[in-house]
Formats: sequence, C-alpha cells, structure tokens
Amino acid sequence: MEVEKKTDQEAVIYLGEKVNIVNSPELKQKLQALYDEGYKTIIVDFSGTKMIDSSCLGKLLMFQKKLKEREGELKIVNVSSEYINKMFNVIQLYKVINIS
Repeated sequence: MEVEKKTDQEAVIYLGEKVNIVNSPELKQKLQALYDEGYKTIIVDFSGTKMIDSSCLGKLLMFQKKLKEREGELKIVNVSSEYINKMFNVIQLYKVINIS
C-alpha cells in the first residue's frame, strides 16, 4: 500500500493486490494517519486490487463515517476487479461511499 498526498486536503491510498485480515490493519493505520493529519478527502485506489474481504470493507465504512462527521469524504476509484464490483453492488456500497 502506497500513500500519495495530492494537496493539503486530499490524499490517495493505492491498495495492493489483496486486502484481507492479514494486511487490513495496515490500511487502517494509513487511513488513521491521514485522518489525524486533517485530510478531508481520502481516495482509495483499487486499480491493482483483485481481492478484498470483510475486514477491508469494515475499515472503509468506519473511515467514511469518521470523515463525513467532519464534512469530508472517502472515495473509491478504479475498481477493475469484476469480483469486487459485484460485491460492492450486492451490498449497495455505492449508497454509502462515492465509487467511481
């Protein structure tokens, strides 16, 4: 996972190929660090991600809620995996998180 700070308000997290119970604590740590630094918009880039599990979804939902409370937003971009797209549609994640 890599973090790119675009502006003082916006940052991007590029996920790895898999985000699961083993490495989702790293995702939480990166999200928390950006949140603590005051970023209002955090973009999570799924372009290289092929598999996620519920621990990843939990982290995304938790930080969307935290960011929304301070008028920020978590965005998901570049979902290239059909499996992940189907999962997001089944749970209707697009109703809670901006997915583009």
